[in-house]
Amino acid sequence: MDIETPPLQRDTPKPQGERRGLVLVHTGNGKGKTTAALGLALRAHGRGKRVKVYQFMKVPTARFGEHRVFEQLGIAIEGLGDGFSWKSRDLEHSAQLARDGWAKAQACICAGEHFLVVLDEIMYPLRYGWLALEPVLACLRERPAHVHVVLTGRNAPGELMALADTVTEMLAVKHHFQAGVPAQRGIED
Repeated sequence: MDIETPPLQRDTPKPQGERRGLVLVHTGNGKGKTTAALGLALRAHGRGKRVKVYQFMKVPTARFGEHRVFEQLGIAIEGLGDGFSWKSRDLEHSAQLARDGWAKAQACICAGEHFLVVLDEIMYPLRYGWLALEPVLACLRERPAHVHVVLTGRNAPGELMALADTVTEMLAVKHHFQAGVPAQRGIED
């Protein structure tokens, strides 16, 4: 490791634009997309802002770690799906759940009552063709100016990344699955 001298002055210019709602995309094959989005939700909630989290692949009865703590903190989190496609018994039902879930999320975004809306794992229903991309893009373009939206999932469409204000690609450098270590409570769920 190389040792660096800490900077004594800011090395980037201070932005001069207006504060406004942002579209943030967390994508890529690496771990941490949902974790980063939930971290933003916690940060916003900690500042007294209204937050809503929609999870497109989790079932409404999910009780993962984030559901338990968000419930304790009073952060609204809602599962909209029936699990990942390989767990689904009926893919048309899964598609309908995604469409119904998008209607809820779209109404929430357009209502403008939340500072931050998280659309967790929305890339799956987009990639599977369960949701049309254009209505999602239109909603993001036309949302109230103060509403921030975070979208997560692998393989974000180029059109979505072009519209977004911030895109972060999580890169898988090394993953414990490759060594045969299974998912663990408190890390993956």
